[in-house]
Amino acid sequence: MAKKNTNEMSFLDHLEDLRWLLIRCTLAIIIGAVVAFFFTDFIFDHIIFGPKDPNFITYHWFCEASKFFGADGEGFCNLTMNFTVQSRVMSGQFNAHIWTAITAGFIIAFPVILWELWKFISPALYDKEKKGAKLFIFISSILFFLGVLFGYFIITPLSINFLAGYQISTQIHNDIDLDSYISLIRSTTLSCGLVFELPVAMFFLSKLGLVTPTFLRTYRKYAIVIILIIAAIVTPPDVVSQITVSIPLLILYECSIFISGWVLKTKQRNEQLS
Repeated sequence: MAKKNTNEMSFLDHLEDLRWLLIRCTLAIIIGAVVAFFFTDFIFDHIIFGPKDPNFITYHWFCEASKFFGADGEGFCNLTMNFTVQSRVMSGQFNAHIWTAITAGFIIAFPVILWELWKFISPALYDKEKKGAKLFIFISSILFFLGVLFGYFIITPLSINFLAGYQISTQIHNDIDLDSYISLIRSTTLSCGLVFELPVAMFFLSKLGLVTPTFLRTYRKYAIVIILIIAAIVTPPDVVSQITVSIPLLILYECSIFISGWVLKTKQRNEQLS
């Protein structure tokens, strides 16, 4: 069996490596943020305020999907975004510009961050495991970007459409603060990006023996209930949108079971060979 790196490092050496890891990751985010900073018009007019436009492509998708399934598609086919976005703080727009650029920088630099994390943990891995670095970076990055796109094109428009149209009294008009609006988009996209890393997390947890496929299968029914509750919370009371949100999460969970099983079988086979 391939061996681990036998060069032992002291605690201070690990701290030094961790310090440089944080520095390199920060520099990667800053470089991505600087690039995003100079594309203000495109990022805000087309990306940030895209879901605020009734003609946003997602609303067309859900309108057609609602008609296809015979549901009431009025909530998506005849949208009116009855709210305005305001900046009521002197530095509101400047802060929004800076933090949006940093968020974009983090998304752009995510593969670099993964590569730095891999280099940090690689001394504790076997030689065979180190060869999977490129595959790990590729799969993790793809999952993250898919999660970000899912959060932006699915969850965000559904949330904005539902919350913008929610009214407890005709005496109240929605004047949404700029920071609150951007915060919704930022938290939704980033959280979905991280949630889509579930198969990768299950891979490492299975390697450590903390998760088994039997455990995941046993609690599958609870996971399904939790996923449906989450879908019901983040979507309007519409069956089509709830199913659309639930399906990718259920697929991720099933993929996690498969990955955990594969890790367990590989571990048992290696133990028999040794």
